[in-house]
Amino acid sequence: MGFVCVRNAGRSQMATAFAERERERRGLDDVEILTGGTHPADQVHEPVVATMDEVGFDLAGRTPREITTEELRSCDVVATMGCSTLDIEGAESAVDVRDWALDDPGEADIEKVRAIRDEVERRVVALFDGMDD
Repeated sequence: MGFVCVRNAGRSQMATAFAERERERRGLDDVEILTGGTHPADQVHEPVVATMDEVGFDLAGRTPREITTEELRSCDVVATMGCSTLDIEGAESAVDVRDWALDDPGEADIEKVRAIRDEVERRVVALFDGMDD
């Protein structure tokens, strides 16, 4: 599964951390989790690092990265964070692309970043719950 946004500095980093937790909680060692951006930033947004730390995740050492089309094609599910349309060049039938349409936490106040974090967590948990079906 993949989590993609433009800068890979906020929502997709949050989603990746929650997905890693869910994978461990559910014993799904065979689930690969990828994250990246189309135009990655230099670092994860500070308010994102702060709000994730509040709930037990240390994102301070994570670095945004670019994600390739090949990586995206390898995913069963790719969640975009509402900041771009994703074209996987004809692979749409093989990859379940979901646009979560979440606000960008990069310029938001801390309360808004917390609300985005909580919504990201809810969606990641629901995504994993759907895998159990």
